[in-house]
Amino acid sequence: MKHYERRLPHWDVVGEALFVTFRLHGSLPVNRVFAPDPLSTAGRAFVAMDRLLDTADSGPFFLRRPEIAELVVGALQAGDRRFQRYQLHSFVVMPNHVHMLVTPHVSSTKWLGPLKGFTAHQANKVLGVSGKPFWQDESYDHLVRSQVEFAGIQNYIEQNPVKAGLVASAEEFRWSSASMTEAA
Repeated sequence: MKHYERRLPHWDVVGEALFVTFRLHGSLPVNRVFAPDPLSTAGRAFVAMDRLLDTADSGPFFLRRPEIAELVVGALQAGDRRFQRYQLHSFVVMPNHVHMLVTPHVSSTKWLGPLKGFTAHQANKVLGVSGKPFWQDESYDHLVRSQVEFAGIQNYIEQNPVKAGLVASAEEFRWSSASMTEAA
């Protein structure tokens, strides 16, 4: 297991469950600063960031566009089924960010980079732009340490659209594994 840090700590694991969140470039206010707090944890910082993303009323919301959300869902599923880079346990494509719970079969440079690169390229084609950043460079990842935590994260991901007020029940949200399990 490789651990490294940029602005956030990262875990590059193979064969262990990982909770990953990535967001659209410019989706958080530029002037929003998460002050260093010795009592704060990466988990608290994540919750604060996710709350801002869920309640955002400005910034890019490209993932609201059905054709873009669909291509992201397709790419998430292809990483599991077609390319077998990871096992996809659950996911949600929110208006400005994506949550996924995966067990990687290869290092993150072989699955997360290609996933973000491919979807950025395809989404920019839909938007009619080129050379513009689509995703924020850095993602948030969290190593899942137990089955209880796994279940909690899976619930968190699938309930995110409900918590954000987008739907009344998780199964109603089209761009989520919760809706996929109902259809299966």
